[in-house]
Amino acid sequence: MTSNAPDSPSPADDAALEAAQAIEAAAQGEGSGPRKRPKPGERRVQILQALATMLEQPGAERITTAALAARLEVSEAALYRHFASKAQMFEGLIEFIEQSVFGLINQLGEREPDANLRSRKIVTLLLQFGEKNPGMTRVMVGDALVFENERLQQRMNLFFDKIESALRQNLRETSVLTGAATPTVDAQADASAITAFCVGRLQRFARSGFKRTPSESLDHSLALLMPVSRP
Repeated sequence: MTSNAPDSPSPADDAALEAAQAIEAAAQGEGSGPRKRPKPGERRVQILQALATMLEQPGAERITTAALAARLEVSEAALYRHFASKAQMFEGLIEFIEQSVFGLINQLGEREPDANLRSRKIVTLLLQFGEKNPGMTRVMVGDALVFENERLQQRMNLFFDKIESALRQNLRETSVLTGAATPTVDAQADASAITAFCVGRLQRFARSGFKRTPSESLDHSLALLMPVSRP
C-alpha cells in the first residue's frame, strides 16, 4: 500500500489503514524455512500452509490428500498422523480465519468508540483479510468446501452469522444515537445487506481468479452502505 495519504483522510481510509496493519500482523505466521525434522506441532502448521497455498491457485479443483502429500514430499499416512481426516485440515484453516477476524473485531470493540466507524472497520478488515489470504477466501465463500464434509460449510455460515450480529449491534447503536424510529428493525435490515455485500465481494474475488479485489472502490461503497450521518 502507498504511504502517501490524502491531506484529509476519510474514516474509510483510516479504517483501511488500521485494518491492513492489523491483518498484516495476523497473516504473518510462517517460519523462516522448513526443517528436515519439524518440531512437535510444526508439521501441522506446514500442512495447513501447504493446503492454503494450493487453494490460492485460480481454478484449482478439489484438493486430494494425495496431492497435498506430494506437495509436502511426505506420505498420506504422514498427514493422518497429524489430522484424523481432510475435514480436520479444513477446520484448521477455518480456526485461523475465525481467530484472526474475530480477534481483530474484539480489538475494535475496545479501541473504537464510534459505532459507525466500528461497522466500517469490520467490513474493511474482513475484506482485506480475504484479499491478503486468497486461499482462505475460497474457504470462506464455500468454493473449496463443495465436496467436503457438510459441517465445514455450516461452520462458515455461522462465521458470517456472527459478522452480521456484530454489525447489527453497532448499527443499532448508531440508529439510536441518530433518533431512528425503529432502530432494531433498521439495524437488522442494514446488517443483513452489508453482510451480503461482503460475501458478494469475496465471492467475486475468488471466482475472478483473484483479479477483482474485495477492497475495490471500498470507500465509495462504505459511503453508500453506512453514511456518516443519517437523516
